Amino acid sequence: MQAPATKKPRASLTRDGIESAALQLIEQDGLEAFSTRKLAQMLGCEAMSIYHHFPSKAHLLDALVDRVVSDLPAPQPPAPWRERLTRMAQDFRAMAHRHPVFFRYMATHRMNTPAGLRWLDGALAAFREAGLSEEDAVRLFRGFGYYIIGGALDETSGYAKGPSALNPPSNEEVARDYPNVAAAGRWFAPGERDATFELGLNILLDGVTARRR
Repeated sequence: MQAPATKKPRASLTRDGIESAALQLIEQDGLEAFSTRKLAQMLGCEAMSIYHHFPSKAHLLDALVDRVVSDLPAPQPPAPWRERLTRMAQDFRAMAHRHPVFFRYMATHRMNTPAGLRWLDGALAAFREAGLSEEDAVRLFRGFGYYIIGGALDETSGYAKGPSALNPPSNEEVARDYPNVAAAGRWFAPGERDATFELGLNILLDGVTARRR
């Protein structure tokens, strides 16, 4: 007589596993649709099992911020200041492209989680070590943030993916009536984004050079 099949035990939940699944679900369904109930269904458990690790959805989102920011190590000395700031900008942009949906939440979240503060402290130190005054270091750090966050939002979920007019002018009408817009079109293509980002970043870095002591 054949022995009855035994139910395969479900792997025990871990914080790491919950966070990984949460990021996957957010990127798949969107942040607005994300809930611990849906996450529990994805993990094959009860929502209360998640609450054992994260008391609330807000606690889980804070943990996701820390997880994503932890992938942004500020380049340390003895790398030259320009290389350090370049790497910081490129790494931040790459993070946005890895998590485009969650980045919309990240972009307006204060950097006041432990990992966020650690990254923020290192980033500010990199600007100070570039030979800037305390005021210039902070203002330029903020300026870089405006550029990088704005650019990353535009690339991942912005202009090209935003709402459009119901009846926009045809390509022929644009070429006839708005020649500058028509001529600029080729440079707005997705394949041109890297070159555009690097151009703007180098202009900012040249500005740092001009403000160094």
